[in-house]
Amino acid sequence: MTAFVFHLPVAVLADRALLKPFYVKLAKGLGECGHNVRFAPHDRAGLAAEVAADDAFHIVDHGSLRHPRVLNAGIAYIYPFWNLDPWGIRALSSIAAKPFDPSGIDPAAALAFSNKLRKRWVLSRQSRYEQPRKQSPVPANCIAVFLQSERHRGLAETCHLDMRQMVKALVARDDSRDIVIKPHPLDDDSATGRFLNKIAARDGRVRVLDGNIHDILKCASVAVTINSAVGMEAMLHAVPVVLCGKADFHHAAVTVRAPAAMDGAIAKAEAEVWPHDAFVYWYFGLNCVNAGRDSLVQDVLERVYQSGNHALV
Repeated sequence: MTAFVFHLPVAVLADRALLKPFYVKLAKGLGECGHNVRFAPHDRAGLAAEVAADDAFHIVDHGSLRHPRVLNAGIAYIYPFWNLDPWGIRALSSIAAKPFDPSGIDPAAALAFSNKLRKRWVLSRQSRYEQPRKQSPVPANCIAVFLQSERHRGLAETCHLDMRQMVKALVARDDSRDIVIKPHPLDDDSATGRFLNKIAARDGRVRVLDGNIHDILKCASVAVTINSAVGMEAMLHAVPVVLCGKADFHHAAVTVRAPAAMDGAIAKAEAEVWPHDAFVYWYFGLNCVNAGRDSLVQDVLERVYQSGNHALV
């Protein structure tokens, strides 16, 4: 049987109450199948050497190490789906390099899959981070801008435009529509607030709102973000998406790589008929692991097998 090593944050190993249910369920299931499972601290600097020193299979929380015996794990934007990927998670995952062909997707299966997600998240007005329950007025047909925390791990390395460049590029456009900006709930940087307030004072179109994501998307003509999970949530609302950074869901969005390209990107995004349901099904249903399924352990072992480690499973 195979030895599995789960590389997790030191804080989680110090307090197992912080261990995500995904890892609890997977470790328990692998153990019941006869595999040896142990936990180790995720030491980014020493990880490659640790993997090279043994013949175990390694599952790395929020990792980005490419090795035949490594899968990198992390929540894939929307619960209960996880990246379990040979390259990395989210913006760094190998899904980014895969071709998406909507003609090969069963439309009925895609619609049923997306509707289930809409029921769980859109209709209940829930998101990955806590959202205001009170409904706030949002201007119709607005350009919705969703910010990410500047301190978020790995954000800078995936940006084509940073937050300020993105906002300034939007304000520079000749477009009379309201620009609704929602700050990230984890961004406590006062400099962000000062920047947004200054922009809003100068331009009557700009409104900084801390409303519920789904209330904003319901009124949006287009959603603009760097590579936030809200891009996926926008697809559930059938709202076109403009990205200002690297993302592994770029296949169903328009990507901006320079401020001057923002105008054309918004026009292109709004002109396209996007196969959002097919893409959501392809991304989550066919390329991610569903932590809620009874077959989680078998699904993970299949990923190990697909990585070329046939003898390990």
